[in-house]
Amino acid sequence: MSVNYGSKRLVVGAHYGLRDWLAQRVTGVLMALFTLIVLAQVIFTKGAIGYAKWAGIFSAQWMKTLTFVVIISLLYHAWVGLREILMDYIKPVSVRLALQVFSIVWLVGCAGWAIQVLWRL
Repeated sequence: MSVNYGSKRLVVGAHYGLRDWLAQRVTGVLMALFTLIVLAQVIFTKGAIGYAKWAGIFSAQWMKTLTFVVIISLLYHAWVGLREILMDYIKPVSVRLALQVFSIVWLVGCAGWAIQVLWRL
């Protein structure tokens, strides 16, 4: 005869939190570092701030790659935040699902537009 010292807790359907918390912090730090890099380039580049200066900053291949990584990080950062807000505050499942689908489509569209602008430079 086996003794039951409590019930096993079954956790389904929810994210455990640490992964999302860590993703928010890592992507946030990456975006902050990117901002500092861009500010340093703007500050230490001589001349008037205009289209030519901005195009020059983002024309290098390493900067395009870094910007692409930051765009993807921003997309993921925003998705995690939006998903958590929707899961916490929108109780009807159908409304929450519709808002999540809209959010995904909107974020992917914004990322696609940002990448298109980046690679035109």
